[in-house]
Amino acid sequence: MKLVTTFPIPPHFRSDRVGEVWRVPYAERAAEAEAWAKQYGILPAATDRVHIGLLAIDIQNTFCIPDFELFIGGRSGVAAIEDNVRLCEFIYRNLGSLSKIIFTLDTHTALQIFHPIFWVNDRGEHPAPAATVISSQDVQKGIWQVNPAIAADWFDGDRAAADYALHYVQTLERAGKYSLTVWPYHSMLGGIGHALVAAVEEAAFFHSIARQSSTQFELKGRHPLTEHYSVLQPEVMTAAGDRPLAQKNELLIQQLLAFDALLVAGQAKSHCVVWTLENLLAEIQALDPQLAERVYLLEDCTSPVIVPEVVDFTQQADDAFDRFAAAGMHVVRSTDPVDSWPDFPHEGG
Repeated sequence: MKLVTTFPIPPHFRSDRVGEVWRVPYAERAAEAEAWAKQYGILPAATDRVHIGLLAIDIQNTFCIPDFELFIGGRSGVAAIEDNVRLCEFIYRNLGSLSKIIFTLDTHTALQIFHPIFWVNDRGEHPAPAATVISSQDVQKGIWQVNPAIAADWFDGDRAAADYALHYVQTLERAGKYSLTVWPYHSMLGGIGHALVAAVEEAAFFHSIARQSSTQFELKGRHPLTEHYSVLQPEVMTAAGDRPLAQKNELLIQQLLAFDALLVAGQAKSHCVVWTLENLLAEIQALDPQLAERVYLLEDCTSPVIVPEVVDFTQQADDAFDRFAAAGMHVVRSTDPVDSWPDFPHEGG
């Protein structure tokens, strides 16, 4: 057996099925992964002297499979599928280098602040998803208000609901974040859309068995009164009067900063990827700006939100990646050998 740093792609991988929903044959893949590790001398992750983490953001059916709620088609029309083909191949080729794979899962229920049912106009109509952005002026003028039929779940009266709604959108605007967008119902907990893309799940499962490394899952977005693009913290953390609303994921922040190299991929580049990286960079700059050099952004495994004839977030996403690069993060391609990546750490030095 010969130790290598790059491995062939196992014969079970079907790139033509990455855009489909199917069941992973766990028992079969587990047996293959153990045989693969033996054949190629792939050691358990516990033996790693250099710890490489892959943070894979929201690679779920709801974003990555055509005809699901928020499919990231990009300019090619199949961007998320193409991204995930490359990501699967990257995981297989680099089985022996990846110590840990961490998935974030966008996780929602129906009654949340960014879903249509939460809001009504003076005719009792809900806002059109993906085409409605709610500003502080909209709330102040009463164009959109919290649905009184559900407000009692969280607020003591209509006035408290109105006050919170205004506080929320004003907080977003003051922070320079995206205005509140009303999204289609998506990533519904317990639903098919919430699940990982099958081909990516299969690759992660194969990695988990071959490297004897537990795949980690981080749920985000369950709080009904705030958006949660970033896995590290919600968009709004306090209610009026600085009362606590939601908290940072401090344990995950510490874990990510402890890797010798952290690779980042996922969907969507313009939203959950960018805001996770914004929060991570803020933590890095507060602790040690040089830690940014440990972060590698797989630019060919992520795509921005584009709604044809409605909105295109490509430029915002590209500008954000330029800022991250200027701060010291590395923007790389998954198809390039990791040996060619700048300053990438290796076993033995």
